[in-house]
Amino acid sequence: MLKRFFILCSGVDTNIVNGCSNGEQNKYAGIGATVFFTAIMAFIASSYALFTVFDNVYTAVFFGLIWGFLIFNLDRFIVSTIKKRDSFLDEFIQATPRIVLAIIIAIVISKPLEIKIFQKEIATVLLKEKNEMALANKKQIANYFQSDVDRNKAEIDSLKSDISKKEKEVNDLYSVFITEAEGTAGTKKLGKGPVYKEKRQKHDAQLKQLDSIKAINAIKITEKEAKAKTLQADLDKKVTETQPIIDGFDGLMARINALNKLPWLPSFFIMLLFLAIETSPIIAKLLSPKGEYDYKQEDAEMGIKNMLAQNRYQSDLQRKTDAEIYDKVYADIKDDRELYNYKRKGATELLKLQADGFVEKQKRSM
Repeated sequence: MLKRFFILCSGVDTNIVNGCSNGEQNKYAGIGATVFFTAIMAFIASSYALFTVFDNVYTAVFFGLIWGFLIFNLDRFIVSTIKKRDSFLDEFIQATPRIVLAIIIAIVISKPLEIKIFQKEIATVLLKEKNEMALANKKQIANYFQSDVDRNKAEIDSLKSDISKKEKEVNDLYSVFITEAEGTAGTKKLGKGPVYKEKRQKHDAQLKQLDSIKAINAIKITEKEAKAKTLQADLDKKVTETQPIIDGFDGLMARINALNKLPWLPSFFIMLLFLAIETSPIIAKLLSPKGEYDYKQEDAEMGIKNMLAQNRYQSDLQRKTDAEIYDKVYADIKDDRELYNYKRKGATELLKLQADGFVEKQKRSM
Protein backbone atom coordinates (compact mmCIF):
# COMPACT_ATOMS: atom_id res chain seq x y z
CA MET A 1 0.00 0.00 0.00
CA LEU A 2 2.72 2.47 1.04
CA LYS A 3 4.91 1.35 -1.84
CA ARG A 4 2.13 1.94 -4.37
CA PHE A 5 1.51 5.40 -2.88
CA PHE A 6 5.18 6.39 -3.22
CA ILE A 7 5.26 5.02 -6.77
CA LEU A 8 2.26 7.24 -7.52
CA CYS A 9 4.18 10.20 -6.03
CA SER A 10 7.10 9.56 -8.40
CA GLY A 11 4.89 10.33 -11.42
CA VAL A 12 5.72 7.14 -13.34
CA ASP A 13 3.27 5.24 -15.54
CA THR A 14 1.77 2.69 -13.13
CA ASN A 15 0.67 0.43 -15.99
CA ILE A 16 4.30 0.08 -17.06
CA VAL A 17 6.01 0.01 -13.67
CA ASN A 18 3.63 -2.65 -12.30
CA GLY A 19 5.03 -5.04 -14.92
CA CYS A 20 8.64 -4.33 -13.91
CA SER A 21 10.83 -6.14 -11.43
CA ASN A 22 10.61 -5.49 -7.69
CA GLY A 23 13.95 -3.68 -7.70
CA GLU A 24 12.77 -1.28 -10.40
CA GLN A 25 9.59 -0.59 -8.44
CA ASN A 26 11.62 0.07 -5.28
CA LYS A 27 13.76 2.61 -7.15
CA TYR A 28 10.75 4.67 -8.17
CA ALA A 29 9.15 4.22 -4.76
CA GLY A 30 12.28 5.80 -3.25
CA ILE A 31 12.08 8.70 -5.70
CA GLY A 32 8.40 9.16 -4.88
CA ALA A 33 9.11 9.11 -1.13
CA THR A 34 11.66 11.92 -1.61
CA VAL A 35 9.08 13.95 -3.53
CA PHE A 36 6.46 13.36 -0.83
CA PHE A 37 8.67 14.25 2.14
CA THR A 38 9.97 17.34 0.34
CA ALA A 39 6.36 18.47 0.03
CA ILE A 40 5.87 17.80 3.78
CA MET A 41 8.90 19.97 4.58
CA ALA A 42 7.54 22.67 2.26
CA PHE A 43 4.21 22.55 4.12
CA ILE A 44 5.91 22.93 7.52
CA ALA A 45 8.19 25.73 6.33
CA SER A 46 5.46 27.72 4.59
CA SER A 47 3.03 27.28 7.51
CA TYR A 48 5.59 28.71 9.95
CA ALA A 49 6.45 31.57 7.57
CA LEU A 50 2.78 32.42 7.06
CA PHE A 51 2.11 32.21 10.80
CA THR A 52 4.67 34.99 11.34
CA VAL A 53 2.73 37.03 8.77
CA PHE A 54 -0.92 36.35 9.68
CA ASP A 55 -0.45 35.33 13.34
CA ASN A 56 -3.29 32.83 12.87
CA VAL A 57 -2.78 29.05 12.99
CA TYR A 58 -5.73 28.10 10.75
CA THR A 59 -4.87 30.60 8.04
CA ALA A 60 -1.22 29.56 8.10
CA VAL A 61 -2.08 25.83 7.90
CA PHE A 62 -4.59 26.41 5.06
CA PHE A 63 -2.19 28.33 2.84
CA GLY A 64 0.65 26.02 3.95
CA LEU A 65 -1.31 23.05 2.58
CA ILE A 66 -1.79 24.85 -0.74
CA TRP A 67 1.93 25.59 -0.91
CA GLY A 68 2.80 21.99 0.01
CA PHE A 69 0.54 20.62 -2.75
CA LEU A 70 2.07 23.08 -5.21
CA ILE A 71 5.62 21.94 -4.37
CA PHE A 72 4.50 18.31 -4.53
CA ASN A 73 3.02 18.83 -7.98
CA LEU A 74 6.11 20.70 -9.22
CA ASP A 75 8.53 18.04 -7.94
CA ARG A 76 6.39 15.25 -9.37
CA PHE A 77 6.27 17.04 -12.72
CA ILE A 78 10.04 17.65 -12.69
CA VAL A 79 10.86 14.00 -11.97
CA SER A 80 8.29 12.52 -14.35
CA THR A 81 9.41 14.64 -17.33
CA ILE A 82 13.08 13.59 -17.19
CA LYS A 83 13.58 10.73 -19.61
CA LYS A 84 16.65 8.55 -20.01
CA ARG A 85 18.57 9.12 -23.23
CA ASP A 86 21.57 7.52 -24.88
CA SER A 87 23.82 10.52 -24.06
CA PHE A 88 24.40 11.84 -20.52
CA LEU A 89 25.01 15.32 -21.93
CA ASP A 90 21.56 15.28 -23.56
CA GLU A 91 20.03 14.16 -20.26
CA PHE A 92 21.87 16.92 -18.34
CA ILE A 93 20.77 19.61 -20.81
CA GLN A 94 17.21 18.30 -20.51
CA ALA A 95 17.42 18.42 -16.71
CA THR A 96 19.13 21.84 -16.40
CA PRO A 97 15.93 23.96 -16.26
CA ARG A 98 14.47 21.49 -13.77
CA ILE A 99 17.60 21.67 -11.59
CA VAL A 100 17.39 25.47 -11.58
CA LEU A 101 13.74 25.25 -10.53
CA ALA A 102 14.66 22.73 -7.82
CA ILE A 103 17.34 25.10 -6.47
CA ILE A 104 14.79 27.93 -6.25
CA ILE A 105 12.32 25.66 -4.46
CA ALA A 106 15.03 24.48 -2.02
CA ILE A 107 15.95 28.06 -1.11
CA VAL A 108 12.29 29.01 -0.60
CA ILE A 109 11.68 25.97 1.59
CA SER A 110 14.85 26.27 3.68
CA LYS A 111 14.61 29.96 4.60
CA PRO A 112 11.56 29.73 6.96
CA LEU A 113 13.02 26.64 8.65
CA GLU A 114 16.34 28.44 9.12
CA ILE A 115 14.39 31.23 10.83
CA LYS A 116 12.79 28.68 13.16
CA ILE A 117 16.05 26.86 13.90
CA PHE A 118 17.90 30.09 14.74
CA GLN A 119 14.91 31.65 16.49
CA LYS A 120 16.77 32.51 19.73
CA GLU A 121 19.71 34.10 17.91
CA ILE A 122 17.32 36.05 15.68
CA ALA A 123 15.40 37.23 18.77
CA THR A 124 18.66 38.61 20.20
CA VAL A 125 19.38 40.52 17.00
CA LEU A 126 15.82 41.84 16.87
CA LEU A 127 15.97 42.93 20.53
CA LYS A 128 19.12 44.93 19.83
CA GLU A 129 17.52 46.52 16.77
CA LYS A 130 14.34 47.31 18.69
CA ASN A 131 16.32 49.02 21.46
CA GLU A 132 18.19 51.09 18.90
CA MET A 133 14.93 51.96 17.17
CA ALA A 134 13.32 52.91 20.51
CA LEU A 135 16.20 55.25 21.36
CA ALA A 136 16.15 56.76 17.90
CA ASN A 137 12.37 57.15 18.11
CA LYS A 138 12.59 58.97 21.47
CA LYS A 139 15.30 61.23 20.11
CA GLN A 140 13.28 62.02 17.00
CA ILE A 141 10.13 62.78 18.98
CA ALA A 142 12.13 64.87 21.48
CA ASN A 143 13.60 66.85 18.58
CA TYR A 144 10.08 67.39 17.26
CA PHE A 145 8.96 68.92 20.60
CA GLN A 146 12.31 70.52 21.42
CA SER A 147 11.60 73.91 19.84
CA ASP A 148 8.39 74.33 21.87
CA VAL A 149 10.09 73.13 25.06
CA ASP A 150 13.06 75.46 24.57
CA ARG A 151 10.84 78.44 23.80
CA ASN A 152 8.68 77.75 26.85
CA LYS A 153 11.76 77.38 29.07
CA ALA A 154 13.24 80.61 27.68
CA GLU A 155 10.01 82.45 28.50
CA ILE A 156 10.05 81.09 32.09
CA ASP A 157 13.70 82.11 32.49
CA SER A 158 12.88 85.58 31.12
CA LEU A 159 10.06 86.05 33.65
CA LYS A 160 12.30 84.93 36.52
CA SER A 161 15.04 87.18 35.20
CA ASP A 162 12.67 90.19 35.28
CA ILE A 163 11.91 89.45 38.93
CA SER A 164 15.60 89.07 39.78
CA LYS A 165 16.46 92.36 38.06
CA LYS A 166 13.70 94.20 39.91
CA GLU A 167 14.78 92.62 43.22
CA LYS A 168 18.36 93.77 42.63
CA GLU A 169 17.11 97.25 41.81
CA VAL A 170 14.99 97.36 45.01
CA ASN A 171 17.87 96.04 47.10
CA ASP A 172 20.16 98.71 45.67
CA LEU A 173 17.60 101.42 46.55
CA TYR A 174 17.30 99.93 50.03
CA SER A 175 21.06 100.21 50.50
CA VAL A 176 20.94 103.82 49.25
CA PHE A 177 18.35 105.07 51.74
CA ILE A 178 19.86 103.03 54.62
CA THR A 179 23.34 104.45 54.07
CA GLU A 180 21.75 107.91 53.76
CA ALA A 181 20.13 107.45 57.16
CA GLU A 182 23.39 106.20 58.65
CA GLY A 183 25.31 109.12 57.09
CA THR A 184 27.84 106.82 55.42
CA ALA A 185 26.86 107.82 51.86
CA GLY A 186 24.87 110.42 49.97
CA THR A 187 24.75 113.70 52.00
CA LYS A 188 26.64 111.91 54.81
CA LYS A 189 24.34 113.51 57.37
CA LEU A 190 23.12 111.22 60.08
CA GLY A 191 19.35 111.06 60.45
CA LYS A 192 16.23 110.82 58.35
CA GLY A 193 16.19 114.08 56.49
CA PRO A 194 14.45 115.14 53.28
CA VAL A 195 16.93 113.27 51.07
CA TYR A 196 16.36 110.12 53.10
CA LYS A 197 12.59 110.45 52.72
CA GLU A 198 12.94 110.98 48.96
CA LYS A 199 15.11 107.90 48.60
CA ARG A 200 12.81 105.91 50.88
CA GLN A 201 9.78 106.86 48.76
CA LYS A 202 11.63 105.83 45.64
CA HIS A 203 12.50 102.49 47.21
CA ASP A 204 8.92 101.93 48.38
CA ALA A 205 7.57 102.70 44.90
CA GLN A 206 9.98 100.17 43.33
CA LEU A 207 9.09 97.62 46.04
CA LYS A 208 5.42 97.92 45.07
CA GLN A 209 6.39 97.38 41.42
CA LEU A 210 8.40 94.34 42.52
CA ASP A 211 5.40 92.89 44.34
CA SER A 212 3.24 93.54 41.29
CA ILE A 213 5.78 91.95 38.93
CA LYS A 214 6.12 88.97 41.26
CA ALA A 215 2.36 88.47 41.34
CA ILE A 216 1.93 88.81 37.57
CA ASN A 217 5.01 86.77 36.66
CA ALA A 218 4.12 84.09 39.20
CA ILE A 219 0.85 83.48 37.34
CA LYS A 220 2.66 83.43 34.00
CA ILE A 221 5.37 81.13 35.33
CA THR A 222 2.71 78.77 36.71
CA GLU A 223 1.06 78.70 33.26
CA LYS A 224 4.39 78.13 31.51
CA GLU A 225 5.33 75.34 33.91
CA ALA A 226 1.93 73.74 33.32
CA LYS A 227 2.56 74.03 29.59
CA ALA A 228 5.98 72.41 30.07
CA LYS A 229 4.32 69.50 31.86
CA THR A 230 1.77 69.26 29.01
CA LEU A 231 4.57 69.19 26.42
CA GLN A 232 6.35 66.49 28.40
CA ALA A 233 3.09 64.53 28.68
CA ASP A 234 2.54 64.87 24.92
CA LEU A 235 6.09 63.69 24.31
CA ASP A 236 5.61 60.68 26.60
CA LYS A 237 2.25 59.94 24.96
CA LYS A 238 3.80 60.02 21.50
CA VAL A 239 6.55 57.67 22.62
CA THR A 240 3.96 55.34 24.16
CA GLU A 241 1.84 55.38 20.98
CA THR A 242 4.77 54.57 18.69
CA GLN A 243 6.33 51.91 20.94
CA PRO A 244 3.89 49.13 19.87
CA ILE A 245 5.02 49.65 16.27
CA ILE A 246 8.61 49.06 17.35
CA ASP A 247 7.57 46.10 19.52
CA GLY A 248 5.82 44.60 16.48
CA PHE A 249 9.00 44.78 14.42
CA ASP A 250 9.40 41.01 14.22
CA GLY A 251 7.71 40.09 10.94
CA LEU A 252 9.00 37.76 8.24
CA MET A 253 11.16 40.37 6.49
CA ALA A 254 12.65 41.57 9.79
CA ARG A 255 13.52 37.99 10.73
CA ILE A 256 15.09 37.32 7.33
CA ASN A 257 17.21 40.47 7.66
CA ALA A 258 18.18 39.45 11.19
CA LEU A 259 19.11 35.98 9.91
CA ASN A 260 21.39 37.56 7.31
CA LYS A 261 23.26 39.35 10.11
CA LEU A 262 24.14 36.03 11.76
CA PRO A 263 27.18 33.95 10.66
CA TRP A 264 26.39 32.68 7.16
CA LEU A 265 28.00 29.22 7.37
CA PRO A 266 25.34 27.35 9.45
CA SER A 267 22.55 28.84 7.35
CA PHE A 268 24.42 27.93 4.17
CA PHE A 269 24.77 24.28 5.20
CA ILE A 270 21.07 24.04 6.04
CA MET A 271 20.25 25.42 2.60
CA LEU A 272 22.65 22.86 1.06
CA LEU A 273 20.82 20.11 2.93
CA PHE A 274 17.47 21.12 1.46
CA LEU A 275 19.08 21.59 -1.93
CA ALA A 276 20.39 18.02 -1.76
CA ILE A 277 16.94 16.75 -0.75
CA GLU A 278 15.18 18.71 -3.49
CA THR A 279 17.57 17.73 -6.28
CA SER A 280 18.12 14.12 -5.16
CA PRO A 281 15.32 12.65 -7.34
CA ILE A 282 16.71 14.46 -10.39
CA ILE A 283 20.30 13.45 -9.62
CA ALA A 284 19.18 9.86 -9.00
CA LYS A 285 17.51 9.76 -12.41
CA LEU A 286 20.53 11.29 -14.13
CA LEU A 287 23.06 8.95 -12.51
CA SER A 288 21.06 5.73 -12.70
CA PRO A 289 21.47 3.62 -15.87
CA LYS A 290 18.54 2.77 -18.10
CA GLY A 291 16.31 0.35 -16.31
CA GLU A 292 13.49 -1.99 -17.22
CA TYR A 293 10.92 0.77 -16.85
CA ASP A 294 12.86 3.08 -19.18
CA TYR A 295 13.08 0.42 -21.90
CA LYS A 296 9.40 -0.42 -21.61
CA GLN A 297 8.45 3.23 -21.69
CA GLU A 298 10.67 3.78 -24.72
CA ASP A 299 9.13 0.72 -26.39
CA ALA A 300 5.60 2.05 -25.76
CA GLU A 301 6.55 5.47 -27.09
CA MET A 302 8.20 3.87 -30.12
CA GLY A 303 5.02 1.92 -30.84
CA ILE A 304 2.98 5.13 -30.75
CA LYS A 305 5.52 6.91 -32.96
CA ASN A 306 5.48 4.04 -35.48
CA MET A 307 1.69 4.02 -35.54
CA LEU A 308 1.58 7.79 -36.06
CA ALA A 309 4.22 7.56 -38.80
CA GLN A 310 2.28 4.78 -40.51
CA ASN A 311 -0.97 6.73 -40.29
CA ARG A 312 0.76 9.83 -41.66
CA TYR A 313 2.22 7.78 -44.54
CA GLN A 314 -1.15 6.21 -45.33
CA SER A 315 -2.83 9.61 -45.23
CA ASP A 316 -0.24 11.10 -47.59
CA LEU A 317 -0.53 8.10 -49.90
CA GLN A 318 -4.31 8.31 -49.92
CA ARG A 319 -4.20 12.03 -50.68
CA LYS A 320 -1.74 11.46 -53.51
CA THR A 321 -3.81 8.59 -54.96
CA ASP A 322 -7.03 10.64 -54.78
CA ALA A 323 -5.29 13.50 -56.56
CA GLU A 324 -4.11 11.23 -59.37
CA ILE A 325 -7.61 9.74 -59.77
CA TYR A 326 -9.23 13.16 -59.94
CA ASP A 327 -6.61 14.30 -62.46
CA LYS A 328 -7.60 11.42 -64.72
CA VAL A 329 -11.33 12.05 -64.20
CA TYR A 330 -11.04 15.72 -65.15
CA ALA A 331 -8.80 14.85 -68.12
CA ASP A 332 -11.53 12.53 -69.44
CA ILE A 333 -14.24 15.14 -68.84
CA LYS A 334 -12.16 17.71 -70.73
CA ASP A 335 -12.61 15.75 -74.00
CA ASP A 336 -16.41 15.37 -73.56
CA ARG A 337 -18.08 17.34 -76.44
CA GLU A 338 -21.54 17.48 -74.88
CA LEU A 339 -20.17 19.07 -71.71
CA TYR A 340 -18.17 21.52 -73.86
CA ASN A 341 -21.29 22.68 -75.76
CA TYR A 342 -23.21 23.09 -72.50
CA LYS A 343 -20.45 25.20 -70.97
CA ARG A 344 -20.19 27.25 -74.18
CA LYS A 345 -23.91 28.02 -74.18
CA GLY A 346 -23.80 29.23 -70.57
CA ALA A 347 -20.71 31.37 -71.17
CA THR A 348 -22.35 32.98 -74.23
CA GLU A 349 -25.46 33.93 -72.26
CA LEU A 350 -23.30 35.39 -69.49
CA LEU A 351 -21.31 37.54 -71.93
CA LYS A 352 -24.55 38.86 -73.48
CA LEU A 353 -25.89 39.87 -70.08
CA GLN A 354 -22.62 41.64 -69.22
CA ALA A 355 -22.70 43.55 -72.54
CA ASP A 356 -26.33 44.63 -72.05
CA GLY A 357 -25.58 45.74 -68.49
CA PHE A 358 -22.61 47.84 -69.65
CA VAL A 359 -24.77 49.62 -72.26
CA GLU A 360 -27.49 50.41 -69.73
CA LYS A 361 -24.90 51.81 -67.33
CA GLN A 362 -23.48 54.08 -70.04
CA LYS A 363 -26.96 55.39 -70.92
CA ARG A 364 -27.68 56.32 -67.27
CA SER A 365 -24.47 58.26 -67.00
CA MET A 366 -25.23 60.45 -70.07
